[in-house]
Amino acid sequence: MWKSSFARWLAGGLLLALLAAHATQRLELALVSEVERPLYDLRLALFAPRTQDPRIVIVDIDEQSLAEHGRWPWPRGLLAELLTRSFDQGALIAGIDLVLAEPDHSSGLAALERLVAGPLRGDAALAAQMPGLRATLDDDGRLAAVLQAHPVVLGFYFSEAEVRSAALPAPLVSAAQSGLSSRSNLPDLPDLPNWPGYAGNLPRLQAAAGQAGFLNAVADPDGVTRRSLLLARHGDAVYASLPLVLATALQGQRALPPMHAGTVGVPFRTAAGAYRRVSAADVLAGRVAADSLRGRIVLIGSTAPGLLDQLATPLATLDAGVAVNASVLTGLLDGTLTHTSGDAAAIELLQLLAVGALVLLALPRLSARSGLLLTGTLAGAGLALNAWAWVLWQQAWPIAGPLLALMGLGGLHVVVAYRGERSARRQITALFGQYVPPAVVAAMSRDPAHHSMASRSAELTVMFADVRGFTGIAETLAPTALAELMNAYFSAMTAVISAHGGTVDKFIGDAVMAFWGAPLADAAHARHAVQAALAMQARLVSLNAEFKARGWPELAVTTGINTGPMVVGNLGSHERRAYTVLGDAVNLAARLQALCGEMNAAVLMGPLTQAQAAVPSEARGAVQMRGRSGVVEVFEPLAA
Repeated sequence: MWKSSFARWLAGGLLLALLAAHATQRLELALVSEVERPLYDLRLALFAPRTQDPRIVIVDIDEQSLAEHGRWPWPRGLLAELLTRSFDQGALIAGIDLVLAEPDHSSGLAALERLVAGPLRGDAALAAQMPGLRATLDDDGRLAAVLQAHPVVLGFYFSEAEVRSAALPAPLVSAAQSGLSSRSNLPDLPDLPNWPGYAGNLPRLQAAAGQAGFLNAVADPDGVTRRSLLLARHGDAVYASLPLVLATALQGQRALPPMHAGTVGVPFRTAAGAYRRVSAADVLAGRVAADSLRGRIVLIGSTAPGLLDQLATPLATLDAGVAVNASVLTGLLDGTLTHTSGDAAAIELLQLLAVGALVLLALPRLSARSGLLLTGTLAGAGLALNAWAWVLWQQAWPIAGPLLALMGLGGLHVVVAYRGERSARRQITALFGQYVPPAVVAAMSRDPAHHSMASRSAELTVMFADVRGFTGIAETLAPTALAELMNAYFSAMTAVISAHGGTVDKFIGDAVMAFWGAPLADAAHARHAVQAALAMQARLVSLNAEFKARGWPELAVTTGINTGPMVVGNLGSHERRAYTVLGDAVNLAARLQALCGEMNAAVLMGPLTQAQAAVPSEARGAVQMRGRSGVVEVFEPLAA
């Protein structure tokens, strides 16, 4: 037991130490992270909204749009027309989930300019028409004019490579409430990613729009996008994501939501059509319903597989990046963005401490089954607490570590407890197998903790059954024949006693001593003892017929039964012990057996046995027993 306890504490302590090191980021346990991710996805699926957000419409450059208007990239004039038609239908604001980094040469204006400056330099007619041609063919200019006339937020990308193209927007300088209004406050967010390179927008387009947000997605090691960056660095400047810039433009200056390392959990929706999507081709052709965009936030992006804007998400195998940004924008507008608490390590350590204390202290006192029930209850409580933090505070508490601790400690307990219970069952079988029937031993071995051979006081029923005239029988039979006869007799009587739930105590010469109510409790021990005595008399009839056929003498058996308080347990000397009963009630049963001959009765029982057995009986009077001060009422049970 000491070795098992030490091993349990050593293994449990080591497991908790490893999980605590992971929680404090001193050690990376891949298993914990791999378990944490699907548990996060489970919470997301359980609590995700199941309705569509009507405020946001995705204008989708889909396969239909590419089929009608040609492959990407489209002429900027077409993009300008798409924006114009969107605002003509009442769009409130537009976000472009695309990067417009290079000049548009699709109109042929650049080639025409080279001709005017070269071979056709002297063509006066052409030179006169060039201003009008420039206005007509300058698609970047047309788009810039639309961007300047309407509220549009462009998109751009940061990169790890130190390559910088086009222009960035102004950094985030209008978030005074967030502590980012001055460069001196930037160290407040030291964990923001800092990218050296970027792919911005054409300077004239960026200047016309004025606003832009980065489009970088955040994928976990398993390739699934669960989080989104709201803030990121480039050098000493801090920039905002496209959804954050859109939300700020719609709601004005506001405090930033809680985040960890600049990231928040994406509040995905489970509705199949979480956001209404309309084809860009339908908008350009005027095929969308009137006012379908009125008052809506329009996000222009692409779901076409060839444009490589597909992300794996917890609720979809693949989804468009523009849909992910739409989800983040909804969370910003509604204040429902989940985040990892800054106290996540402390919360996880507290959970591990609680789990370790409860489990290591409680489990050694429980059976394997009860231990599993406790660990299951604690796991359910941990999940419920975690869900509570998610719903009320939008916090994603770590849960994998505590659950793995429960599984590990619970599994360790099951192994130790199972081995201990198996050893206890072997001991039960060895100790009681010689006293009680195999079925009783099996029942006791299923719960060995509640059965022992320690002495205790209990109200039981005891029986003495003796062969009348055994001395004369022994004189008439050869020793071998006598042994055969008594073996047959004892076997038959023992079988009857066992069939009625009795415990055979011992054989005293030709007498059998048995008792009921221990080691297994039996509320009807008196009735079962009397029924066994009557069954023994009935079995004796058939047994005597067998003896007569073999030429052996017939046997007559007298039985005394008494119920009362007595001591039961493993009693005896240091050298030899036996599981038996002692007490005045036991002595009275022996005297009742001796009284059977005087009263010419086969079975006699004491008053408490008669009262509890509830079998037909006959009162045989009050008898003064030897060694007792008072008289005892004696009863004879009647066979049915």
